[in-house]
Amino acid sequence: MRAFHLLTGAEAPALLDLPVPAPAEHQILLRIAACGLNFADLLMIEGRYQDTPDRPFTLGMEVAGTVAALGAGVTHLAVGDRVAVFGGSGGLAEWGSFDAARAVPLPDSMTEETAAGFQIAYGTSHLALDHRARLRPGETLLVLGAAGGVGLTAVEIGKLMGARVVACARGADRLEAARAAGADHLIDAATQDIRTEMKALGGADVVYDPVGGDQFEAAFRACRPEARILTIGFASGSVPQIKANHLLVKNLTVMGLYWGGYLGFRPEVLTRSLATLFDWHAAGRLRPHVSHVLPLERAAEGLDLLRRRAATGKVVIRI
Repeated sequence: MRAFHLLTGAEAPALLDLPVPAPAEHQILLRIAACGLNFADLLMIEGRYQDTPDRPFTLGMEVAGTVAALGAGVTHLAVGDRVAVFGGSGGLAEWGSFDAARAVPLPDSMTEETAAGFQIAYGTSHLALDHRARLRPGETLLVLGAAGGVGLTAVEIGKLMGARVVACARGADRLEAARAAGADHLIDAATQDIRTEMKALGGADVVYDPVGGDQFEAAFRACRPEARILTIGFASGSVPQIKANHLLVKNLTVMGLYWGGYLGFRPEVLTRSLATLFDWHAAGRLRPHVSHVLPLERAAEGLDLLRRRAATGKVVIRI
């Protein structure tokens, strides 16, 4: 099979021919139809992601496809089922063996290409806004990186939950994508001062930040008393240093959200969240945005789109 594989000592992954993996006990063999790309894939290549596998390994955290074989002990799935899987790695290949407990049956309304980019982006935003920040109707939500893979879903879900959504992104095209997802107000991070614009809007009750760096600092200073700040990631490459005395003065809360971490200590929280999201999609309440669908041989190009922040929504690799 073809796989986008990262060898020991290699600077970049390459498309290689590897054996098809056999499913172990409690695993399924998946004929992969599509794989969603994530910023974490770039961090894995650099060895900077918190769950980077030991090399050599195949990239690709989330996939969708058809069950081709069952390992011993798997009884809740059948050959031919369409499923999405968060495997953490192994998705940029024609075949993959994954833990059957992580497989989620797909509704008829969802294509494999949509499903491949659905779990992490929507799951992260829903868990962050609902489970962690307890976003309430009428509150003001500031979304940084609002045109990116997770940012765009935060805009959409925040609006669905009844918030007034302020989307911050760079450039008119990216802001238009956020507006189409439901944003009430737009801030161009390339030309406008985030703190000034947010102050004019009355400040933020919740900040959703997958960017970090200077944007975190500006949003931090534009918070209302008792605001909640969600740290989702650091696409800017800069991890902000938080001044605890400023937290004290405004009674602020800063909280982290690592979606995949819930698999290890509270998987039922993640499962309930995904069930809600699939129901919303089936009811037509969510409109996933995939800006690029590329073939496997162009996976490096897809990762470069993420690196340059040249994509809106998700980049998906069709296998």
